[in-house]
Amino acid sequence: MTSQPFSFHVDDSVIDDLRHRVAHTRWAQPLGAPGWQAGTDADQLRRLAEHWGDGFDWREHEAAINELPSFTTDIDGAALHYLRFDAASDGALPIVLTHGWPSTFMELVPLARRLSNPGEFGGDPATAFTVIVPSLPGFGFSQARPTFPSDLPTHEIWHRLMRHELGFERYAAHGGDLGAGVTSRLGQAHPESVVGIHLLAVSPPAHFDDASLDEQERTYLAAVRTWVADEGAYQHQQQTRPMSLAPALSDSPVGLLAWIVEKYRAWSDSHGDLGSRFTDDFLLAQASLYWFTNTISSSFRPYYEHAQGLSVPITGVSIPTAIAVFPADISRPPRQWAERSYNVRRFTEMPRGGHFAAHEEPQLLADDIREFFTTLAR
Repeated sequence: MTSQPFSFHVDDSVIDDLRHRVAHTRWAQPLGAPGWQAGTDADQLRRLAEHWGDGFDWREHEAAINELPSFTTDIDGAALHYLRFDAASDGALPIVLTHGWPSTFMELVPLARRLSNPGEFGGDPATAFTVIVPSLPGFGFSQARPTFPSDLPTHEIWHRLMRHELGFERYAAHGGDLGAGVTSRLGQAHPESVVGIHLLAVSPPAHFDDASLDEQERTYLAAVRTWVADEGAYQHQQQTRPMSLAPALSDSPVGLLAWIVEKYRAWSDSHGDLGSRFTDDFLLAQASLYWFTNTISSSFRPYYEHAQGLSVPITGVSIPTAIAVFPADISRPPRQWAERSYNVRRFTEMPRGGHFAAHEEPQLLADDIREFFTTLAR
């Protein structure tokens, strides 16, 4: 094994620079549109920024990160960061959890703890998993791929990590958002190793006949088109001209915060109240990770690669698949739509939660993952 323990330390001068930049922000002229109607609410953003610049204790969060079971390894010429939570019981099934955007590995920690040590949360210790949480390439502590296009796609990096670096002959996988695509490709490419996948989103079928769609599927696709028109500007920008946006977000911490925080409000089960789902410190810790690692631009790369036709197409996943649909998520496909591309064995409509389910509702999500893979093991 080439894995090494990992810790992260930000120099005082870098923290001071962040605070200086926040304090000297040139604030945008208001449009006059109220609240969040035209984007990030100016009053909420200013309040968060003021806390970031004076009061937010990065050292506390840095210490918490460094207490995690954190490692790096070299795969195909680039450093890959991951967390490893060993199961509380012997003979546990390994599972790899993959985050999305604008998330980081931190968002998956509550879920990983519940899966690796269910007894601590009132569950059966015998149902524990050994949990691996990698940081996507170009996110946080994982280096961006050294070639463009990448010589090795992310799902193949994951397989090398799980099978060759960590020695797991058989393992499970879960993902949402970008992580759902990685997980789907992983299951498609390596059915000999992946026992099953658990998803929060699905890829559309490679081909389908409009005439074959039922009413639920038509309603779903209409909702997707509406969402793209109303909410998809970020995606279009990141897919088409990411490097026209990236310099601004890499230079202005408040700009970066505005770009990220709007998504946490809009995509979560917050009912418009950001604080009902996320503390200020959680949001600022996420933004700080992007800022201190200067990875917001490289986090756009999966969007650009996909739009350039560089992503491996998902043509059909034959291994057992579970799908959990959270009511406030940005995509809520019906089961029959998912069944066009996946071998769906379990389909759960959750009572609450949104796009950031691992943080919003970690127990609901952990229970669904556990029940699915326990059923497969029978």
